[in-house]
Amino acid sequence: MEVAIEQVSFAFQPLYSLHTGGIVGVEALARPASGRVQELLAHAMRKGRLVKVDASLAARAVVEEASYETLLPLHLNLTAQSAAAPRQVLDPLLETLGTTGRRPREVVLEIGSPFHRVPANALLDGIAHFAELGFRIAFDNVGHGDIPLNLLADARPDLIKLDRTTLHRLPEDRAAVALVEALCHFAARTGIRLVATGIETEDQLATVRQLGIRIVQGNLFAPAREGGVPTAGLDDVDGVPVRVSTASPRVDDFLHAPTTLPAESTCDDVRKVLLDQDAPTGIVGVDPENRPIWSIDRARFLLDLTGPFGHALHANRPAARLADPPRTIRSGAGALELLDLVTEAELDRTGDDIIVVDAQGHCLGVVLVHELIREVAEMKIEEAAALNPLTRLPGSDAVAREVDRRLASGHPMVVAWLDVDSFKRVNDTAGFAAGDDLIRALGRTLSDLNTKLPSVTVSHVGGDDFLIACDIDEITTVADTLLDAPWAADGMPVTVSLATVVCTGAMAKSYREVSRLLAPLKKSAKGVRGSSWVNGWTGSDRVAILRGRPVPARRAITPTH
Repeated sequence: MEVAIEQVSFAFQPLYSLHTGGIVGVEALARPASGRVQELLAHAMRKGRLVKVDASLAARAVVEEASYETLLPLHLNLTAQSAAAPRQVLDPLLETLGTTGRRPREVVLEIGSPFHRVPANALLDGIAHFAELGFRIAFDNVGHGDIPLNLLADARPDLIKLDRTTLHRLPEDRAAVALVEALCHFAARTGIRLVATGIETEDQLATVRQLGIRIVQGNLFAPAREGGVPTAGLDDVDGVPVRVSTASPRVDDFLHAPTTLPAESTCDDVRKVLLDQDAPTGIVGVDPENRPIWSIDRARFLLDLTGPFGHALHANRPAARLADPPRTIRSGAGALELLDLVTEAELDRTGDDIIVVDAQGHCLGVVLVHELIREVAEMKIEEAAALNPLTRLPGSDAVAREVDRRLASGHPMVVAWLDVDSFKRVNDTAGFAAGDDLIRALGRTLSDLNTKLPSVTVSHVGGDDFLIACDIDEITTVADTLLDAPWAADGMPVTVSLATVVCTGAMAKSYREVSRLLAPLKKSAKGVRGSSWVNGWTGSDRVAILRGRPVPARRAITPTH
């Protein structure tokens, strides 16, 4: 068994946010030399060594992922039996995390089947112990495995991963859609985040987006692969173009079916609906053309109706007397536009449902304000997490999205790669603190360019490397700003290199292709004295040195005898 474990390799598959298009985590998937990992674990269970093998696999996954330095949350798989025996798992896992520089809060433990032989109390105690140490908890294969429903309610995990066998029945299987809708409702009520796994078709993606699921995983975006951890966003996965919008979410992404009544309904009609077992947060009164006439908030209505003499005064009277004018927003509006509508509302109506209408004013559904606020907050958190902590600039995904967008629209542009010359020498001579100060100064200058020039998009790839995308007529301003500045680290003069490629016509197809063109240009810029600028063009081998002095070639010395 030990030999079998040593022969296990790992494939890594990213989890993507449909809000930002960025990666929010990466799952380590064990790949035995022969057979499947389930067979390996089943053999270990028969030998009474499941927990030991499980813990060893988790520790090995941490070591293998560490070599890629993604800094992304790492998802590790554990069986329920291992989660119920935390002491046997924690020693090797914590030791490995310490060796690799990982912290428990950067790890998500995905707990999966089998559950049927694991005492519920021991499992809940184990989960609580992991959570106390900072680990995040997820339940895996929900919808296909044998996880008890009560466990979902009692454990309150951070994430629930819906199994691919259930999601593959979407959208044709109405029963499967209803099942997922129920889990979405449970997640919304408890604050648990849902992950849709095994997404392989555009139809499946459209369905889970409509259901409100915001984290996805599957071959439609990136297959699990060995030999590397994907770090690109949805715009740049193996050259595949953008599949989802990464702009601000729209109100339609949060749409719920409305609870409606005819506008002439009585207060008693409304009361009966609101006291139903699955009561809505509000009711919309509509005319025969399904246009909203009034809106009732559950809490305020029941308070009015149950007050002194409330029922006697209102029961058989028109519901409109206790209703408010409907607050509507057009279909397709941005989520931030809806938040503006909420902030402008009267204080006691900020939590009311917002009614989404089409161009003709027909009611399409309602948006729950608290749900939208939570989702937008999560989006902002995910965006903030993607920023480089040193410069507060986004990673390469920002430029990748912009480059692919412009290439798809045929918009001419320049893509640039900026870095510091001999940055290791800067750190070795002036110290890491001075090196960090220099990087921050470069970041501030790029942020200013991003603010002042409408076409400029900037990214901090890492270390001393930055990417820039801009219009052709603005690259000279960008270059002058960066190359004319007297850069220094703790008083030591520093030069920078700028490599650019002009993208016009149909010669460049993707960000990935443009990045390949930039690599030799950057190497050429490094061979130029002083702060340098080397430019190339897509579809051409021509290279122009626009700033700096070429280093003269060394003449061969003829030996004398």
